[in-house]
Order: sequence, then structure tokens, then C-alpha cells
Amino acid sequence: MDSAAPSGISRTRSEQLEMATATQSLSRTASAETVLSAEMNGTSLSRKSSFAKKGGVGSSPGKRGGNHHIRKSRSAQLKLDLEEVSSGAALSRASSASLGFSFSFTGFTGPPEDVGANLQGAFSDDDNAVDPEAGIARKRPIAEPTLPIYLKFTEVKYKVILKGMTSTTEKDILHGISGSASPGEVLALMGPSGCGKTTLLSILGGRINGNIIEGTITYNDEPYNKSLKRRIGFVTQDDVLFAHLTVRETLTYAALLRLPQTMSKQQKEERAMDVIYELGLERCQDTMIGGSFVRGISGGERKRVCIGNEIIINPSLLLLDEPTSGLDSTTALRIVQVLHDIAEAGKTVLTTIHQPSSRLFLKFDKLILLGKGSLLYFGKASEAMAYFQSIGCSPLIAMNPAEFLLDLANGNTNDISIPSELDDRVQTENLGSDTRNEKPTPKDVHEYLVEAYETRVANKEKKKLLAPLPISQDLKATVSSPKREWGASWWQQYSILFWRGLKERRHDYLSWMRITQVIATAFILGLLWWHSGSANPEGQQDQAGLLFFIAVFWGFFPVFTAIFTFPQERAMLKKERAVDMYKLSSYFMARTTSDLPLDLFLPVIFLLIVYFMAGLRQSIKPFFLTMLTVFLSIIAAQGLGLAIGATLMDIKKATTLASVTVMTFMLAGGFFVKGVPLFISWIRYISFNYHTYRLLLKVQYNHVPPSINVSNLDNGAKEVAALIAMIFGYRLLAYVSLRRMQL
Repeated sequence: MDSAAPSGISRTRSEQLEMATATQSLSRTASAETVLSAEMNGTSLSRKSSFAKKGGVGSSPGKRGGNHHIRKSRSAQLKLDLEEVSSGAALSRASSASLGFSFSFTGFTGPPEDVGANLQGAFSDDDNAVDPEAGIARKRPIAEPTLPIYLKFTEVKYKVILKGMTSTTEKDILHGISGSASPGEVLALMGPSGCGKTTLLSILGGRINGNIIEGTITYNDEPYNKSLKRRIGFVTQDDVLFAHLTVRETLTYAALLRLPQTMSKQQKEERAMDVIYELGLERCQDTMIGGSFVRGISGGERKRVCIGNEIIINPSLLLLDEPTSGLDSTTALRIVQVLHDIAEAGKTVLTTIHQPSSRLFLKFDKLILLGKGSLLYFGKASEAMAYFQSIGCSPLIAMNPAEFLLDLANGNTNDISIPSELDDRVQTENLGSDTRNEKPTPKDVHEYLVEAYETRVANKEKKKLLAPLPISQDLKATVSSPKREWGASWWQQYSILFWRGLKERRHDYLSWMRITQVIATAFILGLLWWHSGSANPEGQQDQAGLLFFIAVFWGFFPVFTAIFTFPQERAMLKKERAVDMYKLSSYFMARTTSDLPLDLFLPVIFLLIVYFMAGLRQSIKPFFLTMLTVFLSIIAAQGLGLAIGATLMDIKKATTLASVTVMTFMLAGGFFVKGVPLFISWIRYISFNYHTYRLLLKVQYNHVPPSINVSNLDNGAKEVAALIAMIFGYRLLAYVSLRRMQL
């Protein structure tokens, strides 16, 4: 009797929780309708951050009751949602039973009359919320209203053109995919590897323009245009981030570049901090992102930083490509919960998912199941099991719904009941063959599932998609506006990118390995040419050899440093240019000029050591002219490296071409070969080694001695003009190459 009484009380209070949850109207579908009505009536929408849902959770032991209420209210909400979908479905019964058991297991600590108050506290929009990780109260971020975008796509087909040696063929990737997503909903694209999930997501985000695309894709019943770039956030599967920037620096630079010019710099920085708190990144905000060779934040935190880069502009449509790949189940659940919080603010969220856990699967509102590029199911995620049971496919053992659906998409019928219609078809096919297969092949299963969806569901869903949306013309006009806006002016973009590049690359340029390499080389040269004299021809030739080595060394070094610039940043450049974060010209100017202070730091140390140890001309003017000549050589050589890297965009090919080019320039530099044949002598005029060597000789000797055998050396104006022409010419070639590439 004693053990039964608490169980009965728990069940009674669980029913009260269900009634309280129903009266609060906390379903995401209702929130989506609220977003639509609020937009049509001109009311402002307030963002619900992830901390608003956790507002009742405290860090002190006295607040543990609130934590129980939140857990029960969410469980009750899930139970109500599942029962509304299909009370007769096996999944709903099993889920409701398990959720009811969790009520009795967790217990109930608060009095019944406090249920409504605790629910209101847990889901209220108070100005102050409690950070569950830091345990401190903070002010909730206030965001502007989100423009709702209703996404619809009908019969989307995609073909890739494969060009062979003698013929051209077409390969079908997607076979007529249809679906929709509304504000406040999370749509999951699920299927085995290679089924077309990422391709479909990229097409919906306007990221694929080539090859052959068929079908209709509308955003609030309007086609895609470039103005939608600033309303669509796209999180790629690979975390493309700068390794040496901290979390706060990464999000702050994104805010400064992407947020509209109507906001001040302080407001943009505050928005970045709001996103940090909203995504729970405050503990690691001053930690480097990290990479292959740099220790940084964890995988889950990196993924949240990538999401923060996109939601910082308050997008209407957020697309994510496998945001939970490589994460443990708990971290993946937290990422999906973040997506739900984003959707509840009136945004439309689409995400590809590989193999979610059962808890993750239950959190999706809609589901698209793909198999070999074909649509196997589209509808509510909670109704997917009931649908496949209705066509005769049921799990024979208890399993994760996601695993069951992926087995079907792969054509694997182990531990899955075979529909009688499919079994009869297989037996009929076996009558005329010698080999008998009791189980259907994956091809048979795939054809049956595609046919079942086409005959039972497809026509009804297509009619819904063809119906016009009940939205105002003003809302449609806002989406279809052809105006292209930039978050910052050209000069602001240049300034922000300059300082970002300086912070990112200072660790590589000023590494101890590079500094040690330059200083060690300088000391070796100083010892080899220790106090070399110019009084006799032998000493003059020795000094000429040193000057030529300086010209070669500071021509070779910058070329192979600059080669990696654009190939290494291609992924970042492609990602940021895809969302119109900045203009290519501002990026190019900032990228090339931010390297100059770092490139010119080591030559100063090098010359301070070599110049005085080797006993070169001891005067202030020759020393600074020598340094200026080396600077011109470095900047010209850097331009050549940038041009080669931007033209080829492949590190191996660029390194090979640069090796041949630098070697040719060195041999034609005027030191090794004096009598160069006329048909190849023109190479010396495009060699920065040639012009640098002649300038260094002019600085050291007012009248070049006959023993060095250098003729036609007047005041050095031609050499300076040639180096300046190379500085601008090579960089212009690099910019044109970047402009021509499809970034």
C-alpha cells in the first residue's frame, strides 16, 4: 500500500502537468502560426533564447524543484504531441508508456498549485535569465523581428554532366523531391550516405547553379534572388574557421562585417556577445578556435561557433549540413536543442542528419527520407513510423526509429517485416529463374517504397504545396527585393579584414622556427664574409657574391611564403563570399597589405646582423638604401607568389611552378652567366633578382669596379621602376585570377 500511494499521486500530478502544458500552448506549430499572424499585423517578434527555456533552472540546491518541473513539462508536451499524431500507432503507445514511467521514476517535489507558476517561470520571457553553466544572472539579448520565410520545393531534380574522353553522360542525383518548411519548424533531411542530402540542401540554399536543375523552389511564393543571401544562413559540414582567433574575435569580426551599417560598432559587438551567451560559449570565449596543429575548443563548441556565425545576422532561413557529425549523443542533443530555440524565434530550420539517436529523432518536426536520390517519405517526423507500418514495414525488435528508417532506405530488411505485396512480387519473379531468393533485394525494397509513397501520399502533399500561401504582398515584396546590401562600407571592410589577417597570421610569421631560421642564416653569412674588404678585386668579387645571395634569399623566401596564401584560404573565402560578407577587392587589398608589416620585420633583423658583420659600406645612407632595395625585392617576390597561388589554386602545382620560375630568375640574375644569348636574354628583365642585384651593387659602389663585370649601371632608376612595375603587375594578375575563379 505504501509503495502504491506515491505512484498514484505521481500519476495524478502528471495529468495535472499535461493539462497545464496544454493550456500554455507551447508547441512549435502554434509558435509558427503566432509568427505569421504577428508579421501580418505588424507586431514585433521577440527572440526566445535558449536561456529563456532554462530560466527556472538555478545553480543552488534550493531550486532543484524547478528543474523537475521543466523536465516533466517537456515530457508531458512530448506525450501530448505523440498522442495527437496517432493514438493507435505502436510508436506513440511505446513512447507514452515510457514517458509515463519517467514521471513515476523522477518523482514530484512541488505542491500541485505551484505547477502553473513553475511552468510560467520556466518558459517566461523575463529580462533576466540564469546561465546554467556559469550560475550567474545576465540580461537576455533583444533582437529585431525575424522576417518569416515559408520554403516550398516541388519536383526538384538534379543531374550532373560527366565529361569523358570521347562522350558526355548525365547522372541523376535527385529524382523529383518535394517538401516544405515553415517558420518555427525544424525539417530534417535523412538518408544513407550518397543519397543526395547535401545536394538538396545546397540547392535550397542557392549554393548550386551549374549542371541541370529542374523543379520549383519558392521562398514565400517567390523565386530565389541575390537579396536572399542576407536572409539565409548556411552552416557547412566542415568547420571552416581561423585557427588562431578566439571565439569572441571570430564572432565579433563576423558581426562587424555582416550586420547592417545602421548599427554602430558597439551595437555589433554587443550582438556578438549576445550570441556567445545564447549558444553557451561564454566559458570558452577567450580560447583559440584551434586546428590540426593548434589546441583549441572542443568539436561541439566549434560547431556552435559556426552556427553563431550564421545566426548573428538574424537569418530567416537556417540551413545546416550534418551539424551533429562526429559528436557524442549528449553534445549532439544540445546542438539540436539550440536549433529548436532558433526555430522558436520564428526562423525556418533545415538540417541534414546522418544517424540520430532516438532522442534526437523525436525532436524533429518534419522529416524527409531519401534513398538513392528518391523521396521515400515526407511529413511529420512523429508520424513516420505509423506510415511505414501502414505499408507493411514494421520493426520485429525494439530499435531506434532512425535506424529502422535508414535500414529501409538502404534496402536492408533484416529484423523488419516484409509486406505481403512485396513478398508476392519477389516470389513471382523467382518463378522463372533458377536461383530463389526468399528475401527481396535492396533494389526491390527501394522500388516498393518509392511506389508506395507515390501512390499513397505524394499527390496529397503536392496539392498542399501548390496552394498559395496566405501572406501579404508586402511580405512577398520584401523577399523578392533586388536591392543588394553590404554590412560595411569598402573602407570598413578593408580595415576589419586587415586587423583580422594581422591577428591570424602573426603566429605563423613570427614563429620561433622562422625567426631562428633567419637569424641562423644571417650569422652564418656574417661569419663566412667576416669583415670582407673591397680594396682588391678578390674582396670585391666576394662582396658581390654576398650581395647576390641576399638578392636571391629575399626573393626565394617571400615567394614560397605567399604561394600558400589563397589556396589555404580558399574554403574560407568561398564561404564568406557566398553570403556577401565583403567585396573581393577589399579582401584582396587587406590580405596583401596585412602581410607587409610581418614580411618586413625579419629582413630588418637579418640586415642588422649581416651588414655589420660582413663589413659592408659603413654609412647611414648606404645601409638604409640597402634595406629599401631588399624591401622592394620582397614585395615584388611576394606578388609573384600571390599570382602563382591565385592562378593555380593548388599547392603542389604552385610549388612546382614557383621552383622552376625562381630558379630561372636566379640563373638569369647576372651573376652566374655573363654572356647570355640574345634569344633568352629577355628573361633577366622580368627577374627581380637581376634588378635587386644591380641596385645593391650601385648602393655599395658609386662606380662598380671592372672586376665585377656589370655594365650599363647608371643611377638605378630603371631597376627601381622595374621592381615597382612587378609589385603592381603581379598583384593585378593575382586579383584577375581570383575574380575569374568560381568562388
